Amino acid sequence: MSDSEHGSVAAVEQEEVTDLASAVRRVCKNSLAVDGLARGLHECAKVIEAGKAQFVFLSESCDEPAYKKLVKAMCAEKQVPLYDVPDSKLLGEWAGLCKIDQDGKARKVVGASCVVVFDHGDESDGLSWLRNNSS
Repeated sequence: MSDSEHGSVAAVEQEEVTDLASAVRRVCKNSLAVDGLARGLHECAKVIEAGKAQFVFLSESCDEPAYKKLVKAMCAEKQVPLYDVPDSKLLGEWAGLCKIDQDGKARKVVGASCVVVFDHGDESDGLSWLRNNSS
């Protein structure tokens, strides 16, 4: 492959960050690469309490009010930015809770109600978007 072919592949991989979904996807991808994500209530609570959390993503489709109330209260106490993500399955896919088949499609996606970023990895457009549009 020539250098120009490599450049076009990289350009396709790096989608433009224009909304919350694309920003969360990019930040989760970079965090996953450096093992900087906590998934699930127990892991997330430990990271938030330790003061290491940088961003918290909470699924709006979580149907347990006490769960949401706990995460929101912990974020408020530690002053951690909290973002509501519409769907647990999407959040789970972005957090790596799935198998990727040979076509690059996510299979066997496990939903995630809460994901915490404690190491965002590389600086990215998604990170800038989240910092500029904090809730």
